[in-house]
Amino acid sequence: MNNVFGLDIGTRNVVGTVGYRTEDGSFIVEAQYMKQHETRSMLDGQIHDIGRVARTIMAVKKELEGQINKPLTEVCIAAAGRVLKTVTTHVEYEYAEESVVTGEDIHTLDLLGVESAQNILKDKNDTKYKFYCVGYSVVKYYLNDEVYISIEDHKAEKIGEDIIVTFLPEDVVDGLYSAVGQAGLTVANMTLEPIAAINVAIPENFRMLNIALVDVGAGTSDISITREGSIIAYGMIPYAGDELTELIVQQYLVDFKTAEAMKMASTSEEQVTYEDIMSISHTIPSEEIWELLAPAVERITGEVSQKIKELNGDKTVSACFVVGGGGKVHGFTEKLAEKLELPNERVALRGEEVLKEVTFQQENIKKDPLLVTPIGICLNYYEQKNNFIMVRFNGERLKLYDNNRLTIVDAALQAGFPNDELFPRRGVPINFTVNGSTRIARGEAGEAAIVTMNGEPANINTPLVPNSEITIEPSTAGANAVYTVGQLPEYRESTISFIINGRTVTCPKFVEVNGILESEYYEIKEGDVIETRNFYTVGQVAEFMDVTIDPDHEILVNNRVASTDTLVYENFSIDWTVLSFGVASKEENLYNATEEGTDSVPENVGDSMESAEASLSPEKSGETEQKPSKNTICVVTVNGETVELIGKESYIFVDIFDRITFDLNAGHGRAIVTMVNGMTAEFSQPLHDGDRVEVYWKEN
Repeated sequence: MNNVFGLDIGTRNVVGTVGYRTEDGSFIVEAQYMKQHETRSMLDGQIHDIGRVARTIMAVKKELEGQINKPLTEVCIAAAGRVLKTVTTHVEYEYAEESVVTGEDIHTLDLLGVESAQNILKDKNDTKYKFYCVGYSVVKYYLNDEVYISIEDHKAEKIGEDIIVTFLPEDVVDGLYSAVGQAGLTVANMTLEPIAAINVAIPENFRMLNIALVDVGAGTSDISITREGSIIAYGMIPYAGDELTELIVQQYLVDFKTAEAMKMASTSEEQVTYEDIMSISHTIPSEEIWELLAPAVERITGEVSQKIKELNGDKTVSACFVVGGGGKVHGFTEKLAEKLELPNERVALRGEEVLKEVTFQQENIKKDPLLVTPIGICLNYYEQKNNFIMVRFNGERLKLYDNNRLTIVDAALQAGFPNDELFPRRGVPINFTVNGSTRIARGEAGEAAIVTMNGEPANINTPLVPNSEITIEPSTAGANAVYTVGQLPEYRESTISFIINGRTVTCPKFVEVNGILESEYYEIKEGDVIETRNFYTVGQVAEFMDVTIDPDHEILVNNRVASTDTLVYENFSIDWTVLSFGVASKEENLYNATEEGTDSVPENVGDSMESAEASLSPEKSGETEQKPSKNTICVVTVNGETVELIGKESYIFVDIFDRITFDLNAGHGRAIVTMVNGMTAEFSQPLHDGDRVEVYWKEN
């Protein structure tokens, strides 16, 4: 048996229920106990004295443990609708290709709806409160833009939903959690009281009708509306049974507890006997109490009917069901019917008739409207629609929807932890262009974020544990990018050839940065415009070859007289007379083409020309060595596509994100799968040529 313990922590009473659901859908109540608060420690559904409420919960817990002869550690609770906020929104999810809709897809869609509603509320929040989501209901599903009752197992290209999401202020939720915690219990599930009540009072087959449900408690009257098969709205008014009890206190000079008993007795007895604060006993007809309460009943029902019409598009509903102890007051349903402009038979208390599927093992339990919400809280546990867990992230308390797939990264995103501080951050990149093409040099990768959960090492994909303590020390940024002209493939690989005195000489192409000739040692800056030149001047060819041209002899370019400023292009021929080859002590290498009777350059000159490719800068010629390259090329496959990693000596898994398109914010509660050669990999795992890499979101 999957037993569940539900607590209805009301303004006046705490009702505890322990039971289980059978395979045929009925609910067996093994134990139930109700206890009034000793003092007015709750007002309008909100806890004011956490310690006193905790003691009442503890008393209920101990009584139930005695009845079932086993300890209770987890509890399901519900929050009243005080300062309730609702947001209705539409969300969609589009598949890459036509796919079968799974339950996982629908959970993802729900989560998208909750996130969208949270963002809408954040933008519109004009109060000092921080709001928590405590429940949601899907109004309509869409399959390829068509309305469907259920979309699971259908094929679709796009799915969507209209969803209504409910929120309560932080202090309301935190007060409930604190009181339950002080009573030695942890929260297994939390929902909203109107959601719990409607799940019992209005079965799904009734929700095609336009029906209102009013849960009249002690401090609040919670309202929900159904139409076309869905719950379309929630609301509340801060008036309920306590308003009536206060009148009895003042009129008959009794304490609040006595007044509450008098109010309840007047609903079932012809006469009410009581003792006032002067210890004088009185007996009065119940009608006297009815007359006293009539104006307040009229005012409360007027407020309720006005709220119902407001939530229903400024019109009345087809019928109204009333649950909760406050609704049992004489004349309440009749007056509400009048305000809603409905026949009396269309406004009715819901109790025994909606609890037909509930079996009480205890004797003398009467099925009445007071039990609808407590039973609904228990049943909501099995639905698991409105469940969320609490964790502490870097010292801040968070509440997250528990879709059974939550990981540490979900807590980080909920807390607003910067996404770029989760992963190793690269230093500042350099963006520039080469021959009109955009190019980027990336900074060095930094250190990964340090993640712990409950003091133990973890990672961002570690599943969340309820009530855990999570810390993340931000990742660090690596060194900023440094990239020189000499590292450009165009510089290393692009050449231009000339025919000098009949011999082919190959030179690297010159590089201009922002229109200025730069050497291989120039460090490229953000926004630089780089062009490789497809020409030299005759003088630059001579400087590159480290030769001195005889000024007394003609220079011929393509057999025409030229000067040192003449431009020469690919395969141009140059004929000149050389005086020296750079080193003065080698004067024996001087030659004169006329005197020697040859048009060719000596062999050692050709050698010096070829080796001179390492030197582009004329002023550096004869002095510099080729700068060693740290650019290792690693070719891997990522999700079946070939990816080339360049710019570093070695590579790790996280480097692939520089070369592929992968949105790290698109998880929506899913874990990221990282594999190398079929094995699970960490972000820091080294990569090698030929590795097979897979990265994708895990679909449960």
